[in-house]
Amino acid sequence: MLSKRIIPCLDVRNGRLTKGVKFVGNVDIGDPVESARIYYEEGADEIVFYDITASHEGRMAFLDVVNEVASKIFIPFSVGGGINTVEDMRACLLAGAEKVSVNSGAVKHPDIISQGAAAFGSQAVVLGMDVLKVPVSEKIPCGYEIVIHGGRTHTGLDALDWAKTGEALGAGEICLNSIDADGTKEGYELTLTRMISDAVTIPVIASGGAGNPDHMVDALTQGRASAALIASIVHYGTYTIRQLKEHIAGCGVKVRQIW
Repeated sequence: MLSKRIIPCLDVRNGRLTKGVKFVGNVDIGDPVESARIYYEEGADEIVFYDITASHEGRMAFLDVVNEVASKIFIPFSVGGGINTVEDMRACLLAGAEKVSVNSGAVKHPDIISQGAAAFGSQAVVLGMDVLKVPVSEKIPCGYEIVIHGGRTHTGLDALDWAKTGEALGAGEICLNSIDADGTKEGYELTLTRMISDAVTIPVIASGGAGNPDHMVDALTQGRASAALIASIVHYGTYTIRQLKEHIAGCGVKVRQIW
């Protein structure tokens, strides 16, 4: 069985690490490059960076930060935010990222997924999905809707259908973020996570809601996720990566050991 991955998520706004709850109320909490270095040294498996206002502001993600991060950490990291073309993807990869996450850009231009996979390989293309729970309807039968532009724009897309479409187009991974759970520290949205994990064959990263190690265990077992994204619980020093991994391993979930 493959090891489950523990992935700190760093939201960046104006070059600074920021955190909010349910995509609002963001506050400055530090330097993203220094935080990435600490998480790398603590034993994170990967790191995710999101420029959280790039899509809304109609600009490209922060390549200066990507360049600096690439010189400080030696584990895979992905970059998302404002990526709308294959050229944008290439710029992020050349700056040092191993993967690019397409979200709003993919909803507007789904071909970017297949074009990116053809140019760089599926393993380099992550489909980011920001999801909001909504009433079940004919248009959204799964009860979860895709939203874009940092949660500002409803798309009318059914999350389950979009996940399957993303895989068919060539995405190598899905990063599934529940806006309802984001920053609450009350646990991942397990119904959503399991539904998407069961529907696709590519890895699914559970995101949004981690408040303690047991929440991560739940996402990796009940939710059947391949990885758990974390933010608040490490940004604010509640747990270290080592503490999280030791607890998860103690619950019988295989994770990469920290030597």
